[in-house]
Amino acid sequence: MNFTRWSARLPGTQRRAAARTDPPLTPDRRPDGSVPAARAEQLTDEAPPVPAVDDLPVRDVLDRVPALVALVHGPDHRLAYVNDAYAGAFGPRPLGERAREALPELAELGLFPLLDQVQRSGRPRTLKSRKAPDGRSYTFTCTPVTEPHDGDGDRGVLVFATDVTDHAEAAARLRASERRQRETAVTLQRSLLPQELEEPDDLRVAATYHPGGTEAAVGGDWYDVITLGGGRTALVIGDVMGRGVRAAAVMGQLRTAVRAYARLDLPPHEVLQLLDGLATEIDANQIATCVYAIHDPNEGRLVYASAGHLPILVRDHEGTVQRADEPTGPPLGTGGWIHTSGSIALAPGSTAVLYTDGLVERRDEDLDEGIAALERALSGATGSPQVICDRLVRSAGVTPDHDDDVAVLVLQHPARKGAEAERFRNAALELLGGVEAAPRARAFASGVLTSWRFPTDLHDLGVLATSELVANSLQHGTPPMRLRLRRTDRRLIIEVTDGDDHLPRRRRAEPGDESGRGIAIVATIASNWGSRRTPGGGKAVWCEFLLPKAVRP
Repeated sequence: MNFTRWSARLPGTQRRAAARTDPPLTPDRRPDGSVPAARAEQLTDEAPPVPAVDDLPVRDVLDRVPALVALVHGPDHRLAYVNDAYAGAFGPRPLGERAREALPELAELGLFPLLDQVQRSGRPRTLKSRKAPDGRSYTFTCTPVTEPHDGDGDRGVLVFATDVTDHAEAAARLRASERRQRETAVTLQRSLLPQELEEPDDLRVAATYHPGGTEAAVGGDWYDVITLGGGRTALVIGDVMGRGVRAAAVMGQLRTAVRAYARLDLPPHEVLQLLDGLATEIDANQIATCVYAIHDPNEGRLVYASAGHLPILVRDHEGTVQRADEPTGPPLGTGGWIHTSGSIALAPGSTAVLYTDGLVERRDEDLDEGIAALERALSGATGSPQVICDRLVRSAGVTPDHDDDVAVLVLQHPARKGAEAERFRNAALELLGGVEAAPRARAFASGVLTSWRFPTDLHDLGVLATSELVANSLQHGTPPMRLRLRRTDRRLIIEVTDGDDHLPRRRRAEPGDESGRGIAIVATIASNWGSRRTPGGGKAVWCEFLLPKAVRP
C-alpha cells in the first residue's frame, strides 16, 4: 500500500497545497518592490526560513505523535498504516491484512461496527473512554479519508486513539468517592429509622424505605410507630427537603424530637407546633413535611395533623378509599402558623396508608394523578400490611434506580371475630354520685375481671388500681366521670376520665400527709401509667398490666 497516496487524501491536504502556490507578501517588502531603508541591512543577514507545517511529511508527523494512529481502507478495512505509538502499545501489525485479523484489539473494543458506519456515511464518529487490552483507556475517533473522485469502496478510515487513562482513573475515583458518600448517607439514614417497628395491640403495621437510585443522594424520608400507652398509638411519617447526609441528620433530630413530644401525649396539632419551632432552630433554611396521627381503639378514628404532607388514604372493609385532605398546614420550619387537628374513621377492617412524595410524584405527571393511582392500587390491595406495602410500591413502579426516596407506612385495624374477639373486650361504668361511687367502681371492676377469667393476683391488682384511680378522680376531678376497663391479647388497661384538666403527677408523700399516695401506689403496682388531656376538656388517667403468659393466647 502506497502511504504517500493515502496521506495526500487526509482532510485539508489539498487546501494546504493550494496555499503554497501563492506565497504571502512579506512585511519587509513594499507593494512597489522597494525595500525600506531602515531594514536594508537585513538583506544580507536574514534568518534562515522556518519550514511550514505543510512542508513536513505526513508520515513523519504521525510517527511522532503520542496518540495511537491506524489507517484502514476499503470495505473490508485492510490495514494501511500504524504509527510508532500504536506499535509500541500493541506490537507490530502486518500491513495489507484485514483489520479484523491485523488489529484484534479493536475487535475486543467493539470498534468495527463504528468503522463500518464511518466508511458508509463519510462522517467522523467518536467512542469515548474504552479500556484496551493493554490496560489503558483510550478515546477513539474514526475519521473518513477520501478524495472527491474516490468511490465509497475505496474510502479509508483514520483511527485516532487518545490516551485518557488518567482521566478515566480520576473519574473512577470520583465515582467511588460519590458511592462511598452515598453509602454513608444511606447507612446513616437507615440507622436513624426504626430498626424494628413497635407492635401495638390493636393495629398491625408494616413499613418500607427505598433510597433513591445510585445517581441520586438519599433524602430525608422517615417514619415511626410509637405506642403511647392506654391502648393508643402514634404514627408519623415525614420528608426533609434536600439530599445527602445533612438531610438525613436533620431527619434524625426531628424523629427523636417526635418521640420525645409523643411521650407528653399531646394532641397531633400541638406536636406539630413544637416540631415547627424545633425545625427552625435546627436549620432555618431546612423545611420538612410531616403527618402525625394518633389511633385510639375506643374511638375508632385516626386523629391527625399535617404540615404540608400528602393526605392519608384509608380503605374500608368494602374497598372504598377515602382521602384525608383537611386540615393541612405549611411545612415545618416555616413558622407563624397555628396547626389544627382533623380526624378520619378507621373502623375494624380498615387499612390506612401514610407515604412520602417519592411514591406518587413523577416529573411528567400531575401529583393528583399519582395520588389517584395510589388510591386505585389500594382499593384492590388485600392481605397483611407488609403484602399491601410491597404491592403499593410495585404498582407505583419503584425500582432500585428510582430517582427519589420512598417511605410507606401501612396500618390495619383488624376486624376480629370468634375466639380472637374474646381476647379484646371492653367494659365501662359511669361514675355517678359522691363517695358511694368508689365502692361501686370496685365491685364493677371485680366482676368484670372475674368474668374475664384473670388469675387471682392480677384480679386483685386490677381492683386496687381501679380503687386508687377512682378515688383520685373523686377527690380532684369534676363530673362527668367514667371508668373504662379494657383487655387485649397482651395487657389489661384501666382508665378513668373526668372533667378537670389538671394532670396528676407522682410525688413522694410525707409520713404525715393524708393524700398523695394514690398515684404512687398505681405507679408501683402497674406495668405503666400516664395521663393526658382529652379533646373536649378534662383528662384521662390510665394504667396497664401485662398479662401473664398463661392468660395470653
